[in-house]
Amino acid sequence: MEPFKNRISADLVGHISAQLQAHVKGFERIGFEKAILKELDDLELKERAQLIADHLHEALPTVTKKRAAILRAMLHPRGTEKGQQSDAEGITGWGMFPLGMVVGQHGLKDFEGSLELLKDMTGHFSSEFDVRYFLIEDQERALAVMSDWVDHPDFHVRRLLSEGTRPRLPWGMQLPRLIDDPSPMLPLLEALRDDKEEYVRRSVANHLNDIAKDHPDLVAKLAKKWLKAASPAREKLVRHACRSLIKQGHRPTLEAFGLGAPQIAEPTIKIGTKTIQYGDALQFSATLTSTFKKPQFLVIDYLVHFKKANGERVGKVFKWKKLTLAPGERVEIEKAHAIKPITTRRYYSGKQGLSLRINGADFGFEEFSLKMPK
Repeated sequence: MEPFKNRISADLVGHISAQLQAHVKGFERIGFEKAILKELDDLELKERAQLIADHLHEALPTVTKKRAAILRAMLHPRGTEKGQQSDAEGITGWGMFPLGMVVGQHGLKDFEGSLELLKDMTGHFSSEFDVRYFLIEDQERALAVMSDWVDHPDFHVRRLLSEGTRPRLPWGMQLPRLIDDPSPMLPLLEALRDDKEEYVRRSVANHLNDIAKDHPDLVAKLAKKWLKAASPAREKLVRHACRSLIKQGHRPTLEAFGLGAPQIAEPTIKIGTKTIQYGDALQFSATLTSTFKKPQFLVIDYLVHFKKANGERVGKVFKWKKLTLAPGERVEIEKAHAIKPITTRRYYSGKQGLSLRINGADFGFEEFSLKMPK
């Protein structure tokens, strides 16, 4: 598989250079390309984009309106339709990464004009990282511009309103003021919650999931409100927004979804493989018995308590099963959990653990041993 960083390639440098040659009087194409290409191969994706952005900034006029006009002229006429990438006709797709950096990092003097430019560029490649410079510089001023995008006919722009303002956007600068107080965004997210495009609705869900990391009770309260007479699409949005809180067993969130404390006897956990080799699967089962007089809906997760380098065990939650137990019903469910290589976890030999989380309540604890190759 080709390295991800190769989306910012020597070919892309050539396309950007050709566009500058066409639109910037006196542009020296050979020098521009040579300066970038001598460093490009040794850099990762974001560093490659920043390198091109730095040289692009030097090549463009300093007058903001002229600069904006040239950047607009460089855009590909067909946008990103059907996977369109940058070519001789213009820049789009991953080629927009350095263009957006230039606007975000050097466009603050033309505050409103630069935000409008990013709005126009976002259909080619999301400007979600670049609008953050303006939100950090002057949040009220930026939101005054961006709030008008809530009804924009281009769904890319509507998504930019939600995604660009996410407090903890992966890869993006954090927005400390919105982390501390997300209330300015709540009316805008509510206005977007029933957007006809799932692309927009999923962004709203991810935004709420960000907020939940710092304000879980607020998101639980909002979930309860939004779930009233909710369409299937909105219910899906809210469930995705609350995914972290549900896995954590956050009681107000579970109650918002109608998941009360489980009325069951103490579950029995049986581990079929008390000792497993790295690369094999942990085989286990659980027996649940209802003690409630009415049917009850249960969301059943399990936690694998992995041993860490310091010898402590830390539980990781995994989704398992949803079921409805009739009054007095007894069920046995089984699972095989593969202990296999993943990039986000390092395993250590020794005693590990297994427990259940049912409607947010934790039950049981059984040990098993993991043997790592020597």
